[in-house]
Amino acid sequence: MDGQRLRKFWNQEVSALLAVYRQFETLLPHPVTEGAEHRGEDGRYVEALIRSYLQKYLPRDLEVLTGFVLRPAVKTGKNDRARSKETDAHSSQLDIIVYDTGTYPVFQRMGETVIVPPEGVVAVLSVKKKLRDADIAVECKTLLNVSHICRCDRNKPEQRRRGPFLALVGAAAELADSAVAKEKQIFQKLKDIYTPPVSYDDMVGFIGDLSGWHVFKARPPEKITEQNKKAKYRYLEQTEEHLHHGFQFLLSGILSVYYDETRRNIRRPGYTAFPKMPATNLGDIPFSELR
Repeated sequence: MDGQRLRKFWNQEVSALLAVYRQFETLLPHPVTEGAEHRGEDGRYVEALIRSYLQKYLPRDLEVLTGFVLRPAVKTGKNDRARSKETDAHSSQLDIIVYDTGTYPVFQRMGETVIVPPEGVVAVLSVKKKLRDADIAVECKTLLNVSHICRCDRNKPEQRRRGPFLALVGAAAELADSAVAKEKQIFQKLKDIYTPPVSYDDMVGFIGDLSGWHVFKARPPEKITEQNKKAKYRYLEQTEEHLHHGFQFLLSGILSVYYDETRRNIRRPGYTAFPKMPATNLGDIPFSELR
């Protein structure tokens, strides 16, 4: 099997990403502990770095942003009023939103910070400088919530589009020592979060440290039965020669959603909201044909 050129290329790119982050720590070191002195800026730097690397390799129509997803309870499509009995809902602040700005509008933009409707969300990533035990459950629940908000067609199961790719990413990890391996601890937390069962798309697709390991969700079989209706999670330990695995998996997950056939059926998003107001009829003017 070939592909050596790509594997070598992506390995060099991920090595460069991690090296750039280490330069930040080198230039602004903490006087006592590891890492940079300014913790808040440290974390934001990691987010900006991962955003910039993802943006380099994604199609031009996809922007890698940060901000919020707003799901307004308004008419969508041609005249779909399925949301009319709902209430407006929004996500918490999200570290990375991969958004299809080539197709869908945004509500508000301030630099790379946006408020967007759910229809154009292709992926959501939570980013940590160092992954810690407490992050796993909290961030995965946040990703589950935003996946629910992005469900644009929950009233029509047969027409559902594939949901956003969800990931929890760290530049490093600091998980507590235990008799139970970290990957098994993570898997148990996921089982607890997804009990009772949720949809496959609502389950996180990637949890990992780009410099060392990751847990990922395998794609389900084409034909779903009661026997195989289970998300299979895998664990992979990376060596220096295989740093490319984690970053490649992120790119693959994002592109898999973007190019999925179920997302080719573009519908107008919920973007405007008119109140009921009496309008004065001015009259009619005939037209020759509709189009």
